[in-house]
Amino acid sequence: MKALITGISGFVGQYLEQLLTLHSIPVIGTTRIKRKEKNWLPLDLLSEEQIVLLLKMVNPSHIFHLAGISNVKYSWSGRKDVMEANTIATINLLEAVKKVNKRIRVITIGSSEEYGRVVKSKVSENEPLNPISPYGISKAAVSMLSQLYYMADNLNVIHVRPFNHIGPGQRLGFVTSDFANQIALINTAVLQSQKINIGNLDAIRDFTDVRDIAAAYYDIAVCGNAGEIYNVCSGKGTKIEEVLEIFLSFSKIPIEINKDKSKLRPSEIPVMIGNNEKLISKSNWKPKIALEKSLHDIYQYWLSKYLL
Repeated sequence: MKALITGISGFVGQYLEQLLTLHSIPVIGTTRIKRKEKNWLPLDLLSEEQIVLLLKMVNPSHIFHLAGISNVKYSWSGRKDVMEANTIATINLLEAVKKVNKRIRVITIGSSEEYGRVVKSKVSENEPLNPISPYGISKAAVSMLSQLYYMADNLNVIHVRPFNHIGPGQRLGFVTSDFANQIALINTAVLQSQKINIGNLDAIRDFTDVRDIAAAYYDIAVCGNAGEIYNVCSGKGTKIEEVLEIFLSFSKIPIEINKDKSKLRPSEIPVMIGNNEKLISKSNWKPKIALEKSLHDIYQYWLSKYLL
């Protein structure tokens, strides 16, 4: 394997690079702007011509297409940006692969947001798509594009739908980072107030550690079938309120909770739990990192930022 990771500087990209390197796999990554890392190359994914030139130069056997915008809340105010970064960029990539080398295995990244509101307790890959956010729509389009390019052009494409993934290094704007950051600010006395702002605590989500997500992407790249879609998830639902309670247990200072309406989304999915049986039956993958460890590592990550 020789891997190309688009969006390598992002949250999942850096963990995936570490994992592939441990497997002695050569890795080239792309970023929006030039970076100091020798194996990270600047690439505008809105330029099909640039992608074609890069593919000819790098000659990867596998592409992990991680680049894009992943913030659901931002997608409501940045709808055009999200469609360009997620959907148009994917079309450009798949068109370039079609022109350069159809044998390249492409892993496109979707989201549980593609499913939208569902009735079933656990969502499997054949559930009809009903996205209710601009982000979810952009990723549903990517899912359909992967199927189109597989069926119409015989591209070696696999689409994955990760559910909520968390871990140290995730930026603010995501629930676990936002909770951990505020609690760390209070415990290091950077923030004088002993109050944290929270949004909806009633939602139930399926959380998986980013290190397990990266392992799943690798296993899918190796074992998955072209043209297929795989959920990547723990298969367990956790209420956001429980996540907050675990974070608060790490605090040495009593903390007051303040509900902040600005943190609520225009449209919220109440329950989203995935069925991971298809992936588990196809590979040796299973989530290994417990939720409590993930949350502790996230808290330590933010705490360390303020203790320097």
